[in-house]
Amino acid sequence: EETFKGGEYDYSCARSEDLKQQILIDSGENIDLLNNCDYTCKQPSILEVHKQTYSGEKPYKCNECDYRCVRYRYLKTHMLSHSGEKPYKCNECDYSCITLTKLKVHMRTHLDEKPYKCNQCNYSCITLTKLKIHMHTHSDEKPYKCSECTYSCITSTRFKEHMGIHTGIVPYVCSECDYNSTAFRNLKQHMRTHSTEKPFKCNECDYSCIASSKLKIHMRTHLDEKPFKCNQCNYSCITPTKLKMHMHKHSDEKPYKCNDCDYSCITSTRFKEHIRIHTGITPYKCSECNYSTIVFRNLKQHMRTHSNEKPYKCNECDYSCIASSKLKIHMRTHFDEKPYKCNECNYNCITSQKLKEHMPLHTGIMPFKCSECYYSCTTSSKLKLHMRIHSGEKPYKCNECNYSCIAYAKLKIHMRKHSGEKPYKCNECDYNCTTSTSLKIHMRSHSGEKPYKCNECDYSCRTSTQLKIHLRIHTGERPYKCNECSYACATSTKLKIHMGIHTSDKPYKCNVCDYSGITSTRLKVHLLSHSGEKSYKSVINVITTSSLFTR
Repeated sequence: EETFKGGEYDYSCARSEDLKQQILIDSGENIDLLNNCDYTCKQPSILEVHKQTYSGEKPYKCNECDYRCVRYRYLKTHMLSHSGEKPYKCNECDYSCITLTKLKVHMRTHLDEKPYKCNQCNYSCITLTKLKIHMHTHSDEKPYKCSECTYSCITSTRFKEHMGIHTGIVPYVCSECDYNSTAFRNLKQHMRTHSTEKPFKCNECDYSCIASSKLKIHMRTHLDEKPFKCNQCNYSCITPTKLKMHMHKHSDEKPYKCNDCDYSCITSTRFKEHIRIHTGITPYKCSECNYSTIVFRNLKQHMRTHSNEKPYKCNECDYSCIASSKLKIHMRTHFDEKPYKCNECNYNCITSQKLKEHMPLHTGIMPFKCSECYYSCTTSSKLKLHMRIHSGEKPYKCNECNYSCIAYAKLKIHMRKHSGEKPYKCNECDYNCTTSTSLKIHMRSHSGEKPYKCNECDYSCRTSTQLKIHLRIHTGERPYKCNECSYACATSTKLKIHMGIHTSDKPYKCNVCDYSGITSTRLKVHLLSHSGEKSYKSVINVITTSSLFTR
């Protein structure tokens, strides 16, 4: 075997004519390869086939897809990809393939043999094709450019797959659901989501996945290996795709733009997912409840809410969650890291979504509006939850009592009433509660912070809900109406109390006498009558005066 060394990689081959051809290709000169080829054979027919490698003629066509080739045996091998037959099997693992060449290449993974080495970095691989593709990462050369958008790539295969986004041709369709793809390898990986097959397993933890490439990337998390580095900042990551996405943050470039709204993004995958919002297609459906989503990873996370699986655990507290992204956000609460800052006020938060939801307080723009009432909000997910109030749908049910609700987060908080769990504790007093929001609001009682201010008077308060209710004093709005009489009020709590008049329901009972009241406040006032006349009268006077004033 002869070896050619030079240029950008080490090339070796078995035939001298192949070596000569490779030298001519690498020289970059415009050379007639056919006339410079010293290929010889015994039969004219074989010579004609050989010439077709230069002319580009491919007479053999597959009747299942648009594959073409110069030799019948190539077509015969290709047809195995449609039949699913894989006659060549690895005796080290369950890998099988359609050609002996592929099997030989695969065996290098067991032998850890990587004969093709890059002379620019320490990269090595098992095939010359992979090395050629890798070399483009050094030159930044992407010869395949899309005429429809700014996409460019280093292989014709990737380019062909990309064009399917523009043409709408997605030849690979799942027989189990309505998933489709422009690439067969994507469909192959997707099919494993139906079979729950995850043949590639990590030997460091219990991680398993549907593709060897995913396992390879995962292993970098154990080695703390982040080979892809940004030349604009100190960011580094485990995949070139993540680096490419990161680079858009420096350029503000978002090449994928929606022509139905002003949405734009940096990846074709995210763009494809977004389009489903407009089409209403939610292909991924939960088999346990009526949840559906436009993204498979969301369904995968959702299924953990049924299995109660929380594989991602915090090493600072007992918090655990269903997604690594949620854990990453949670860790910011320990480091008091709030990277997202409002440029209108001193508000800052731990997620871009929370900042996005905060901004309408300044702009007054609430793009998502309810068609049934005056409600409007900042996100489609909030509107979806709100619509359940009108439909009466409460899909999340407690298995301890008859409680049901419109959101899983509410059920999770409710379950703490049964378990008695109050994980959020105040470090100033002995207060503890079931939600981080309640603790945050409570902490304002210590700091005296009242960030929500009325622009009609000097009223300020600790929560946006309190401000919203207060503003109804100025607007005169009383959205909660009694269906028994003409009573209307500003809050659901007041309406609930009022309904006790019609139902004679007085759940708050005195343990000294047979008094009962419709609110805890009235019971507290009543109890003062047992403890002392003076205090009782003074409280009654305050409450009466306050009631007259608010009217």
